[in-house]
Amino acid sequence: MTNDEHRIEHHAEQSRFALYTGDTLAAFADYTDSDGVRDFDHTVTQPRFRGHGLAAEVVRHALDATRSEGLKIAASCWYVVQFLDANPEYRN
Repeated sequence: MTNDEHRIEHHAEQSRFALYTGDTLAAFADYTDSDGVRDFDHTVTQPRFRGHGLAAEVVRHALDATRSEGLKIAASCWYVVQFLDANPEYRN
């Protein structure tokens, strides 16, 4: 995913979806895969990038990619739990 300011990359070897602003890592969502379920367990937005919706952007992309891979979604990260509550279309 790329737009004028951001790009999101899936780093499967690191179990991470990373959002970059230019060449700078601005936000990421980490996960653990187990038995057909991807558990999002850690989401971070770097302090200087907070307040611009980047966590939601990377999480939305990560959940869309997870669904397209045929995996179920779980959330042990408080932010992803909050995102799922606000966006019920992503619930299993």
